[in-house]
Amino acid sequence: MRIDIITGFPKLLRSPLNESIIRQAKKKKLVSIRAHDLRKYAHDKHKTIDDTPYGGGAGMILKPEPIFECIESLQQKRTYDEVIYLTADGDLFNQKTANQLSLNKNLILLCGHYKGIDERVRQKLVTKEISIGDYVLTGGELAALIVVDALIRLLPGVLGDSESMLTDSFQDGLLDCPYYTKPAEYTGLKVPEVLLSGDHKKIERWRREERLERTRVRRKNLIS
Repeated sequence: MRIDIITGFPKLLRSPLNESIIRQAKKKKLVSIRAHDLRKYAHDKHKTIDDTPYGGGAGMILKPEPIFECIESLQQKRTYDEVIYLTADGDLFNQKTANQLSLNKNLILLCGHYKGIDERVRQKLVTKEISIGDYVLTGGELAALIVVDALIRLLPGVLGDSESMLTDSFQDGLLDCPYYTKPAEYTGLKVPEVLLSGDHKKIERWRREERLERTRVRRKNLIS
């Protein structure tokens, strides 16, 4: 998979894209991630990527020219499955969307900033709009990192234990169950006896019951 991230603030992406699972996926050559600085596509003296909105009002808007030039230059080199704009008014990101996007070969993630981007970019270039929640961030960079992380861990070969991914929260519509590790007792709290029994059928049944109960209590809307 190849992911191209377009941003006016590439430094916000550098550290997260070179740590943990993302770093391992890149090292295994399972994913290629490129961050593109919008300012390199601005040709005025000050490398301007934003301007005031027509009609007046507070805030600044990302200009269309640098975004068009950047995306069109990428599209000349390869075909992209989606051009995704990270925006508060997009479709809410969830595990189902992550699963679907992980099957793609080439993706562009466009990070908004300031008040937003020129609407003509959305009309002409963007194929999908994603929000990570009902709140507003300074820019789309953090949202892009969340999407990237959620997708990459789904790629075959990225996680050492693929079964772990299949039992994650939301994969089958339920939250995950509680987990324990050594020691068997700590600060007076003990690991449930069933987990020490060695009876895998009982353990599987216990985990299923715990997943159902946790989902019922915390996210009842997930249970149809």
